[in-house]
Amino acid sequence: MTSIQEEVHYDGGPAKGDLIFNLLLGVTLIGLPFAIGAIVRAVWLRFRITSRRISVTGGWMGKEKTQVVYSQIKEVRTVSRGFGAWGDMVLVLSDGARLEMRSIPNFRQTEDYILERMAARSSAPADKAVEGFAA
Repeated sequence: MTSIQEEVHYDGGPAKGDLIFNLLLGVTLIGLPFAIGAIVRAVWLRFRITSRRISVTGGWMGKEKTQVVYSQIKEVRTVSRGFGAWGDMVLVLSDGARLEMRSIPNFRQTEDYILERMAARSSAPADKAVEGFAA
């Protein structure tokens, strides 16, 4: 049995600058919901981006886990935050679903990495048909 190694590009939580910025805004009544959202993201949101898949763990108490392989991704959309220090990313999947990833540190490099993986998957030769089964 052969094992394909996964190379980890990023494994961790959201950008610390997002938490700091929103905590500073939290001293005002208007900024309080943003501060609470940033605290929840910092505590329970985790990203794991590897050479084979993207995993996002989040939700209440970090109990929800979503995994996407690069062949499922149709489009990547990004928005810069924090003067470009971090950003938000939406992965549009081939079935029309969307996976939102907020406050990704070094998101430009992460976007480039994901686009490279998508290109590598699309240029890979299709699996050979199994012999003996007629269509």
